[in-house]
Amino acid sequence: MSYFPTWRPAAGPVVMPDERLPAAASFTMGLQHLLAMSGSTIVAPILMGFDPNVAVFFSGVGTLLFFLITGGRVPSYLGSSFAFIAVVLAVMGQEGATIGHALGGIVACGALYALIGLIVMMVGSGWVERLMPPVVTGTIGVAIGLNLAPVAVQQLNAFGNPTAAHTTIALLTVLCMAMISCHGPQASRRISVLLALVFGYVLVLVLGNGLGIVPGIDFGKVAGAAWFGLPAFQRPEFHWSAITLIAPVAIILVAENLGHIKALGAITGQNMDRYIGRGFFADGLATVVAGSGGGTGVTTYAENIGVMAMTKVYSTLVFVIAAVVAICLGLSPKFGAILQTIPAPVLAGLSVSVFGLIASAMVRIWVENKVDFADPRNLFTVGVALILGAGDFTLNIGDFALGGIGTSTLAALVLYQILGIGRQQVEARER
Repeated sequence: MSYFPTWRPAAGPVVMPDERLPAAASFTMGLQHLLAMSGSTIVAPILMGFDPNVAVFFSGVGTLLFFLITGGRVPSYLGSSFAFIAVVLAVMGQEGATIGHALGGIVACGALYALIGLIVMMVGSGWVERLMPPVVTGTIGVAIGLNLAPVAVQQLNAFGNPTAAHTTIALLTVLCMAMISCHGPQASRRISVLLALVFGYVLVLVLGNGLGIVPGIDFGKVAGAAWFGLPAFQRPEFHWSAITLIAPVAIILVAENLGHIKALGAITGQNMDRYIGRGFFADGLATVVAGSGGGTGVTTYAENIGVMAMTKVYSTLVFVIAAVVAICLGLSPKFGAILQTIPAPVLAGLSVSVFGLIASAMVRIWVENKVDFADPRNLFTVGVALILGAGDFTLNIGDFALGGIGTSTLAALVLYQILGIGRQQVEARER
């Protein structure tokens, strides 16, 4: 079997990964996947204080890397991961910290993730599923979402200077996203974050620029921005305090990618387990590359899997088109300037929605895998890890500091394994 497929022309309504559509249809599908990822990939860097242009650019670069390393056989788009938001904000809150510190942690996380991928390529993925079962990965994800709660509330309160208008616009943005997610057509649900952003943006235009009730949007920088130019790349700086906070996110990325590749196997009818190691390595390398230039950590996107399930088009060539268009958008300073005009109350509303969804989406892992909370092993693992994560417990050992997400991750991993010692003998006696 050759490294890349031959991409034969599609012959039926279901387009498999190694098939291709006509050029015009492929371009349209590529744009649809770009739209599906855009809400999260644009919002995540803005919430972290990163340049969204750079993030979009590296999402395209990362997707091309993923395509090359997996041999064009796994249909996926790599966009900004929300799992990084809590830890990046924690780093940025440290005295003297800069984006460079956070980028160093992202690079370290990507390197750890890529290393896990190499190990999986050599020995298989069974050990990953034993070390990180659903109860552990779900717990870490929920802890990340809860750790962000104070940040969302702080933005909702306008950093200590709340106004009725600010809070109202933020909450209406939350309501818009919830209504679209619950009652919108299937296609609109995939881009509910983006549609809520547009709704809040238009609301500020009407109430601010039109009626003068709230501060309007300043388009001065948009007018002065060039149509084409290099993004504002930044270099990482490596500090242990940032690395220990951000590197544990690799575990969440492993869980996400593992679930996504298995989901792709299910919906395409092709067993993709042999590409799990390559997928981990590709995602890790893409995160290293992104962090090295000022971008956010990346991951495969459930939104794009949803689009594939809806359209029955799984051709990997579609993602090459989406990646190339993303890179072109990243090379447009005017596009970036428009993104920077998103009003603060709109971002506050998105923060409340998105941060909450990080936690609740991870609860789905417990539900879908039927985690038994009557089992004390699961109960104690979840309970202890959530308290450490939500309470942002920091473990200090000399100059070494492990933040709330790190301590929560460590507790979930270690406690689950410790409580499993001698478990088979106990169960045997009870029977």
